[in-house]
Amino acid sequence: MITLGIDSSAVSVGAAVCDGEKIIADGFINNKITHSQTLMPLVEAILANAKMTLADIDIFAVSAGPGSFTGLRIGVSAVKGMAYALGKPCKAVSTLDAMAYNLLGTDGIVCAVMDARCDHVYNALFEVKDGSVTRLCDDRALKTGELKAELDEKYADRKITLVGDGAELCFGKFGGGNIVISPAPLRYQNGVGVCLASLGYPEIEAAALMPKYLRLPQAERERLARAAAH
Repeated sequence: MITLGIDSSAVSVGAAVCDGEKIIADGFINNKITHSQTLMPLVEAILANAKMTLADIDIFAVSAGPGSFTGLRIGVSAVKGMAYALGKPCKAVSTLDAMAYNLLGTDGIVCAVMDARCDHVYNALFEVKDGSVTRLCDDRALKTGELKAELDEKYADRKITLVGDGAELCFGKFGGGNIVISPAPLRYQNGVGVCLASLGYPEIEAAALMPKYLRLPQAERERLARAAAH
């Protein structure tokens, strides 16, 4: 099964084509240019270099959340449109789940973190062992201090590797000792991770594909806070 995997959940954007676990083509951009300008040219470029077209894709997979509200909408909308036009199935993959697949081949606890601003992160914990990924908790949004307390309580005797665009933030706050940061080439969300993680996800129709936010946008949270104060 040929899968096109897309991630546009944060500042970077990635796209990849895989045949099962085999990587056919992969692209990644981290230049802060809006995904509305970079995503589709990136998809077109990797397909062209792979000598493929969208018609060759069997499944369209996307990191559906958590992540940037705008980024997720762009990625999900792009996949939704391509899959719908071709009558192909989709897979909505957890962004955090896909990030854990960056560290296949290692052993230990993977702490997938995305910067959610205001000292909060989107997070999930995984155990990577013998080439497989096991989820240890649901996707959640929490304060960095709360995450540190949980890691200290449950995994103080285990190697913990931080991965994701929030890895540097968390390492700066509580890294060291048993908590390490993943190497830069393996740190960020990417299309290959989406493809690999998608192998464990069910197929859905394009019409059912939606972003999965963990919390309301900041503007909406501020509006509700002002309303509650009056």
